[in-house]
Amino acid sequence: MAKILGLGGLFFKSADPAATNEWYGRVLGIKVEPWGVVFTPDAAAAHPGAATVFAPFKADTGYFAPSDKEFMFNLMVDDLDGLLARAAEHGVKPLDTILEEVNGRFAHIMDPEGRKIELWEPKPMEEMPDA
Repeated sequence: MAKILGLGGLFFKSADPAATNEWYGRVLGIKVEPWGVVFTPDAAAAHPGAATVFAPFKADTGYFAPSDKEFMFNLMVDDLDGLLARAAEHGVKPLDTILEEVNGRFAHIMDPEGRKIELWEPKPMEEMPDA
């Protein structure tokens, strides 16, 4: 039987795609090509506990605030402190303190167009959390 293998891409509208690409490259260190970014599975596979999550939230959730967008990016990182230091060099500060959870460490930042970004440094989990 046919099955979904995973998330094949994330596509979104931007008022200024070139400026958005430049910001993600400069602030987060993502190697951005004119057509986008490819995150290869081997990078995540090298970090136990890393995974791609697909999860609808209730329409009235406050978790994406202060963004008014209907979605939030979650980017896996290998060094949350290092990435936050890099972002701070470009004037980007986290919205909250680092959150320690069973599946890793989290911090939130905003991109220049008001999209909330959740930065996640995964850690190995003994079992998946209950849904």
